[in-house]
Amino acid sequence: MSKVHPAHENKYQNYRVHDHHERPSVLTVWKRSSMSFQGTDGFTVFDQRGRLAFRVDNYSRKNSCLLGGLLLMDGAGKALLTLKPQVFSIQHQWNAYKGEEGNLINSPKPNKIFSMIKSKSFFSHNSDKNIAEAQVFLERRSGQNKVIIDQTPDFRIEGCFWRRNCKIKNRNGEVVANIARKKVNDRVLLGDDVFSLVVQPGFDAQLIMAFVIVLDRICVKPYVPVLCS
Repeated sequence: MSKVHPAHENKYQNYRVHDHHERPSVLTVWKRSSMSFQGTDGFTVFDQRGRLAFRVDNYSRKNSCLLGGLLLMDGAGKALLTLKPQVFSIQHQWNAYKGEEGNLINSPKPNKIFSMIKSKSFFSHNSDKNIAEAQVFLERRSGQNKVIIDQTPDFRIEGCFWRRNCKIKNRNGEVVANIARKKVNDRVLLGDDVFSLVVQPGFDAQLIMAFVIVLDRICVKPYVPVLCS
């Protein structure tokens, strides 16, 4: 079975990593901090062998919207990516920075990796699986270290995250990953706080997990009347 480990030498401009096994990485995402204190919030992610692959520990959803942001770590607690909301953004934009650089308020040149922007209106809801919930733009720089602006998103998240039913596609339309309800068997589905994340071979599970964390923050659960199915 393929292992889930961060690719330290990965070049995010290509958003691919080498996978000798050529098998999808099947992750189980638990919407709960590994810090099992009352009122904590975060993510605990296991690989298909039950080993801790990623974690996000946070004590308050409100505090996470401040300058500190959220920190994606590997199973051993090593910082991988810092995720921070864009200040005064009307598009519900979040940015990702390598390691803990994004946590340093006085950092002169934080190593930005990507930006994710919510596609649909804050209050809208559409059951069309082809509607993009969010778009991701990777950071690209020229030889003079100037940011290259590209209006075409590198990734699109289609479907409904809060229903745990969506696909992540790259700019070529390839399915990078699937998010779905976790099944115990053919008849039993677990609650929304536990779901499956299947990352296709050749794509970076670390990067995809960062997308999931931001989706949890920018996608509002739609209001559905009790009598509606």
